[in-house]
Amino acid sequence: MKRIQLLLGVAGFGALAVMGWSAGQQSDLVIKFLGAGKPTIALPDFRGAGGAAQYADVFNKTVFDDVQRAGVFTMAPKSFYPLNPPQQESDLRTPAAPEPARRNAPPPVAKDCGGRCLSDWASSPVSAAYLGFGYASEQNGQFVVFGHLYNPTIPDLNGARLFRKLYNGELNENGARQVAHQYAADILNQLGVASLAGSKVYFVSDRQGRGTKEIWSMDFDGSNEKRLTSFNSITTMPAVSPDGTRLAFTTFAKGQPRLMMYSTVTGRFIPFLNPQASVNAQPNFTPDGKNVLFASTADPRFMNIYISDLDGGGLRRLSNVRAVEAEPKVNPKNGHDVLVVSGRGGMQQIYMMNIDGADPVRLTTGEGEASNPAWNPNGQHIAFSWTRGYAPGNWNLFIMDVSSRETVQLTHGEGRNENPSWAPDGRHLAFSSNRTGKSQIFTMLADGTEVRQLTTQGNNYMPVWVK
Repeated sequence: MKRIQLLLGVAGFGALAVMGWSAGQQSDLVIKFLGAGKPTIALPDFRGAGGAAQYADVFNKTVFDDVQRAGVFTMAPKSFYPLNPPQQESDLRTPAAPEPARRNAPPPVAKDCGGRCLSDWASSPVSAAYLGFGYASEQNGQFVVFGHLYNPTIPDLNGARLFRKLYNGELNENGARQVAHQYAADILNQLGVASLAGSKVYFVSDRQGRGTKEIWSMDFDGSNEKRLTSFNSITTMPAVSPDGTRLAFTTFAKGQPRLMMYSTVTGRFIPFLNPQASVNAQPNFTPDGKNVLFASTADPRFMNIYISDLDGGGLRRLSNVRAVEAEPKVNPKNGHDVLVVSGRGGMQQIYMMNIDGADPVRLTTGEGEASNPAWNPNGQHIAFSWTRGYAPGNWNLFIMDVSSRETVQLTHGEGRNENPSWAPDGRHLAFSSNRTGKSQIFTMLADGTEVRQLTTQGNNYMPVWVK
């Protein structure tokens, strides 16, 4: 518990394993997040006419990536697609009836339509339960898309139609990407899954050099990266208020680590009264947005957990133990349960206590070191980093059902995997990993699949995924 280095972004301060579970298998815990079984979808490329043609590739890639990233569909390989997919509803045909069977001859086989009949998509090798198609055009200086979604297993064209919609945006890459997000969101809505489009990831980066770290933001897919702080110092550990209007973080800009607040609406800093302490760090907002929890050495003997009003007033101490306690995380559903990383029993482990500091209980088994707890939006499950089963310092990501303590390992020795943060949909995680050499931000599904790298410049840490 000597890890003040946590302030520089290290996983340390700053369960029952599922027997027989391995990659490629789904535990009951994973099925709770992702469900069992995925329907197959085919998404042939939209063509673009006029000025829209140059942005068709951006549109098609964004739609495919959004739908695939959601993890609710099996993506039919494009190499299996028929040669002439429909672009509009008038392209669809009803397959001709097979010729009558003749005596002593093999049964007749229905002829395909080269992609213009729904049965071409429902049958092997595509075997799709969903077919999305359409086209893009330029109209009045706008990027306009006619998007459709059909169930090709239903022979009747009217009965097979799930939706047809008109979308429009600016005639540029951003407009094409935004329209693609909207179309993909409507597809995902058919399975009751919310799109991640519009959500953001806040993170820490050292890409500006000179030994500094600053807070950045980006869209959920890694696009639109923006630098938010410019202290030319170590600025780290971001947290976002439930309504998304406040960003809290830890900075060394004035010497000792202290907390600062930033308005995501005005782009200005908001006053926050730090207690007298050598360290004030790791802020976390309560679900009602009225208070902030953080770790502090206001009592210089040990770092413990404190709570204050949004301006730093009304300071109260929540934990009072002769050990380092850090990384407070409040349950987003009940506002009552608080996760902390504590060394009260020896090696740092994850504990849960009441919002008033009472009734602490250890969640992890005591093996190795555990850190970086993060609540799922459902308030029933957590993700965290753990060295269980590995030499100290080798961190992997796990998820846990808090009630049963059932635990599943998501990463397996591919570098240091730390700082998990749940997406708003509760199905995805952002995390940092040095598996490529430098620390970068990745996302994945809650079963450890569909891993995608979002950042590439410099080293990047501590993602926080918000609506």
